[in-house]
Amino acid sequence: MDAQNPSSSESPAPEAPRVLRFAYVAGVTPGKWIRRWEERVLDIPLQSFMADDGAQLEVLRNGTADLSFVRLPVEREGLNVIPLYEEQPVVVAPKGHEISVFEEVPLTDLAEETFLDVAALGGPEQALQVVATGAGLAILPMSVARHFNVKDTVARRLTGAPVTEIALAWPSGSEDEIIEEFIGIVRGRTAQSSRQPSAQQEKPKKEPKPDRRGTGVKKAKVAQRYAPNPDKGRGKGSRKKGKR
Repeated sequence: MDAQNPSSSESPAPEAPRVLRFAYVAGVTPGKWIRRWEERVLDIPLQSFMADDGAQLEVLRNGTADLSFVRLPVEREGLNVIPLYEEQPVVVAPKGHEISVFEEVPLTDLAEETFLDVAALGGPEQALQVVATGAGLAILPMSVARHFNVKDTVARRLTGAPVTEIALAWPSGSEDEIIEEFIGIVRGRTAQSSRQPSAQQEKPKKEPKPDRRGTGVKKAKVAQRYAPNPDKGRGKGSRKKGKR
């Protein structure tokens, strides 16, 4: 008798439960979208994590994330990209700098200042640490400056500078209804929107209401017993009085 192959009797490993993963760059606050997702989609959890600007697309290429909130511009080849909103630029200076007395500063007024290359310094957090030393100024989105909030720096709204833009990106060619559901939530579609996959699911048909009118034969109308009153509708005193 041949020995049984132990591997043939093993049951296949169960599939891991579905999870939707998304990344976001510094300055993006995805809390409102997470709350809406949790209210509508109860059986699929979300996993989110922050990615550096330099890795905002890499998380999609290597499969770490299903979607990514990115800061434009980005290389769009092989991706679907939906612009969402613009960011207010600010100029960040060391504490005590003269810009601190203003609410906003025109870029033209800073022509004599030294500006730091944020990317060359390793990103906004490192650049802000250098700003705090007095080595120069940095231009950043307001949300990023608030996110890192480095001590001994001051930020003011900057006018006349190019704005940055946040977008949602995911691999092109995807027909995943779970991803489409998340995209719809980010774009502000309601749960009843016909474009939401969850709203397109076939709903059970309602049973027809029973006919409560009955099937009996209708009763014939009763003939009028008395002749109509000839005086009905006449004004008072319109009847002719007979002789006594």
